[in-house]
Amino acid sequence: MELSGKNILVTGGAGFIGSHLVDQLLEEGCFVRVLDNLKNGKLENICHHDKKSNFEFFPGSVTDPFDVAQGMKNIDIVFHLACLGVRHSIKHPFENHRVNAEGTLLVLQEARKKRVAKFIHCSSSEVYGTAQYVPMPENHPTLPCTVYGAGKLAGEAYARAYHTTYGLNTVVIRPFNVYGPRSHHEGDAGEFIPKSIVRVLNDEPILVFGDGSQTRDFTYVEDTARGLVAAAESDDAIGHTLNIGSNFEISIKRLAERILENAGNSASWIQHSESRPGDVLRLFADSNIFLKMTNWQPAVSFEDGLVKTIHWFKARPEKASALFAQEAGVNW
Repeated sequence: MELSGKNILVTGGAGFIGSHLVDQLLEEGCFVRVLDNLKNGKLENICHHDKKSNFEFFPGSVTDPFDVAQGMKNIDIVFHLACLGVRHSIKHPFENHRVNAEGTLLVLQEARKKRVAKFIHCSSSEVYGTAQYVPMPENHPTLPCTVYGAGKLAGEAYARAYHTTYGLNTVVIRPFNVYGPRSHHEGDAGEFIPKSIVRVLNDEPILVFGDGSQTRDFTYVEDTARGLVAAAESDDAIGHTLNIGSNFEISIKRLAERILENAGNSASWIQHSESRPGDVLRLFADSNIFLKMTNWQPAVSFEDGLVKTIHWFKARPEKASALFAQEAGVNW
């Protein structure tokens, strides 16, 4: 499917991945409407598009039927990225479930009602839980460790059901760990790479929860956004559930060392702390089906992406101390 000229809704489009997706869709010549309640998203991520005639921001929530109905008017394709995160689910399981599972169902319902041509649902590798074997293909057992992972799994199940029962053209994408500029360091949305960079910039220790042997498969955010675009362009992907990963596995301890080396700050250090509840111990994607179906390939190496991310945080207009004030340390 050619995306140029299509009317597209991006839920969560002011967020980390969503805003990069918006950038790419606008470059493709699409009309893009963002639906976001700014709980995690930020206007600063999308404000550079404010004066474009093919861009619109609609403040609203995926749990509000009126907001979803208004946001879906005259839309051809939906990219559903709105969610609340892993650490948030530990203290707020019901709110997390309501957004990630029930919100997805509401958006699917409206997409069916509006006869949307294609629905791209952005899920998460957290649906798998800890790897039982690697690399992890799409038929790997799904045994989520957190309410976040469980809610994401419920959301994808709804998307598959809407395809099977109602014929809605859905694609479920499971991105593995995503990093890069605009990533969240704040509060319970904060993830390891941005949190660690902010701490290093303030001469604070990098907090490694547990022994650091946990591994992740990291993909640079612009590559992940390109993958979502490729999923929408591929009619072969309809009805499928697909991994997006970079075929790269690194331990959290080694990652902490790479951040210290690349940030150029000898005053910081690594400090081990209690393990995070529900922490997945190993993730390593098998993305071969997606690669063959779309010809997508990650373009940014992990090392280059890490340097780009560090430089982005260093170039923030806020002082490093202001960024650190938003970083919660133990954020669950």
